[in-house]
Amino acid sequence: MRIGELAEQTGASVRSLRYYEKQGMLSSERSASGQRHYGEDAVSRVVLIRQFFAVGMNSTTIAALLPHIKNNGERCPPQVLRRLVSELERIDTQAEDLARARRTLKGMVEATQEAMRGE
Repeated sequence: MRIGELAEQTGASVRSLRYYEKQGMLSSERSASGQRHYGEDAVSRVVLIRQFFAVGMNSTTIAALLPHIKNNGERCPPQVLRRLVSELERIDTQAEDLARARRTLKGMVEATQEAMRGE
């Protein structure tokens, strides 16, 4: 599949896909004319990369983890497991912080709505 098709299927920009490739997170083969061609597994790979970016992982961490991400239940090396656990803990903390912020905002909205009803 060509880069435009991959971008369309994943919602990633062509520029992002080129960046992922430059960072070693995604690979393609080149045609004789120099066009990038991606395998069918590229879609799930890009979706995973975007999920990792969405939770705040940086490209260095993502690039280091991707070779060890297995869909077949295979174990990853201990040093990768430590990094995965660390990222999971960071994401859990971030989720807790977001939940607290949501509760605060919800309280403000409800208090304001209640005050407006009383006017």
